Amino acid sequence: MATLLYRLGRFSYRRRGRMTAAWVVLVVLFGVGAATMSGPSEEGFSIPGTESSRAMDVISAKMNTGSGDTASANVVFTAGDLAGAGPRTAIEGALTELRALPDVAAVSDLVVAEDRRTAYATVAYDVPVTDLADDAREQLIDAGRSAEPAGIGVEFSGSAAQEAGETPAGEVLGVLVAALVLVLTFSSLVAAGLPLLTALIGVGLGMLGIRIATGFFDLSATTSTLALMLGLAVGIDYALFVLSRYRHELRRGRSGEDAAGHAIGTAGSAVVFAGLTVVIALAALSVVGISFLTSMGLAAAGTVAVAVLISLTLLPALLGFAGNRVLPRRARTGRPPAGPEGRRPLGERWARSVVTHRVGVVLAATGLLVLTALPALDLRLALPDEGTAPVGTTQRTAYDQLSEGFGAGFNGPLVVLVEAEPGRAAAAADQAGATLRGLDDVVAVTPPTVNPAGDTALLTVVPGSGPSAAETTALVETIRAQPDPPGATLAVTGPTALGIDVSDKLTDALVPYLTVVVGLAFLLLMLVFRSLAVPLKATVGFLLSIAATFGATVAVFQWGWLAGLLGVDTTAPIVSIMPIFLIGILFGLAMDYEVFLVTRAREEFVHGATPDAAVISGVSHGARVVSAAAIIMICVFAGFVLSDEPIIKSLGFALAFGVAVDAFVVRMTIVPAVLSLLGRAAWWLPRPLDRWLPNVDVEGARLTVAEEPSPVAVRV
Repeated sequence: MATLLYRLGRFSYRRRGRMTAAWVVLVVLFGVGAATMSGPSEEGFSIPGTESSRAMDVISAKMNTGSGDTASANVVFTAGDLAGAGPRTAIEGALTELRALPDVAAVSDLVVAEDRRTAYATVAYDVPVTDLADDAREQLIDAGRSAEPAGIGVEFSGSAAQEAGETPAGEVLGVLVAALVLVLTFSSLVAAGLPLLTALIGVGLGMLGIRIATGFFDLSATTSTLALMLGLAVGIDYALFVLSRYRHELRRGRSGEDAAGHAIGTAGSAVVFAGLTVVIALAALSVVGISFLTSMGLAAAGTVAVAVLISLTLLPALLGFAGNRVLPRRARTGRPPAGPEGRRPLGERWARSVVTHRVGVVLAATGLLVLTALPALDLRLALPDEGTAPVGTTQRTAYDQLSEGFGAGFNGPLVVLVEAEPGRAAAAADQAGATLRGLDDVVAVTPPTVNPAGDTALLTVVPGSGPSAAETTALVETIRAQPDPPGATLAVTGPTALGIDVSDKLTDALVPYLTVVVGLAFLLLMLVFRSLAVPLKATVGFLLSIAATFGATVAVFQWGWLAGLLGVDTTAPIVSIMPIFLIGILFGLAMDYEVFLVTRAREEFVHGATPDAAVISGVSHGARVVSAAAIIMICVFAGFVLSDEPIIKSLGFALAFGVAVDAFVVRMTIVPAVLSLLGRAAWWLPRPLDRWLPNVDVEGARLTVAEEPSPVAVRV
């Protein structure tokens, strides 16, 4: 493989004009395709096959409730006493204005709490929230707040009241810091810009490809999220690694074309297998049987594949245009590098320290990760609701006011579907209602609503706890465990039950997904490194990183540790989809760092270095580029922590923490220490496997290269 990639690198460098033009044409074609062939995306996501989703389908078919996707809003009124003539007149005036709004199908009568301090009315639209006019939210708020001059507080919740998200300033700051890190790493604006440029091109092609796919498949609006984040991350990583090797080859005196060939033949081989490992892991999302995860995984896998192709073809072409301008000015003019003469690079000094104290390093680092992972034993997952909205927003204020006035369970009622023979649903529902009223944590059960055929009825159960509370989850399980009335069947549904089922399904999918990912990664890494110990160490290290990240996230966002420091004003269960995101993104980055560091160590070992010297050389050469890649990702992800949205904040924290742990604790500390402990055994492979496995030559041993000085002494 190294020889083939070497030729590809030289060809792309030599034919740089044609190669660049080919990629430009491809971008244009994808852009035209996205503009002419794309279709609509589905808002939200569901998991067919769960009890709640099946029940919702029955309700839609038999109760004439429609699809349930139309927009709605609760308008919440608060005052010292809403029963007075003045407040009631002001509220009725506001309700009249609400009924006159465009696309409003109905406005319910006012419902007043027992303390007469809180009341609400529901505004139902006849179109989905995506079809509302741009100013629909402003019209809703203006009409509702027409009651404020009478001394009445007015707040809003529901889909029609949601405000469009804006890009937090922290994300922009994170990208700027990432650019600064690249400049400091390479001491060249040209070299700093190339990884960002190629990564953005790759992500752009991925996003356009997903838009084209919407014209042929039903894809969720969240499909592109994982592809966007992971495509940007690995795109920068792959370009960093190839560019770093290209600069190294230039400093050794090679011509630009030869340096590009060697960079693609060696670093490019590592990129291919790092990318292939990530693609397999993402495609493995399809094995869990959840449609929106399958589409997300395949979309992200395609984007990663594009990032690999760009690193192997477009990047060497762009290097041909850049020439030696990717080197610092001192290197181009022949002046010696700045800094103390003879001082070893920081990466080498760190590697020597780790190798010297390898036993203590392994014990201390592993113990720290295990300790950090302990809170993960209390991990709880739930879908977000308006109770997790930022404090001070109208959605959060309305949620809190409704909870105070009508009880915590008001915001998360359960719907119990009763199915029976025609004409018997009402009696079965009455019997079920009597049973449900006797359960713990049930505040109220409404009289049944029966369809005209008499074979379907609905009961609304108001819990005593909020929608994301553990008590509500337990109540759903208790209701489902109750025996069905004679001749009837019960099913629990509604938004709260749907959220619980989605969380349970995603939780159940984690272990099979991790098993498939770790198993396939082990096999592929065994092929790359021709070793049993290296892939075992890599997969165990990844599991430690994931466990520690889950633990830290639970401690901060579920338990409230350091909440004030990070601006977390509400503790809540972790959003259900985040573990899948974490595993996908952190696995991609972890395998990048593993392959980049260990490939160079194996390369030195194959060329005759002792095990410890090979480890030191691998870390010495890879530390700077891996550190830069990790710091860039940490900065980008940490920018999300500055968001006011708790969900975005928690995701940004988890990703930034996970990258920091995996790059600096696992890959640059535990990995070299374990390799040093194992010695030559780290590269051992049983003879039958050695004969059976093809030799992919990821370290470029078959390339004809000139004798080079000891890599430990080379400044990168």
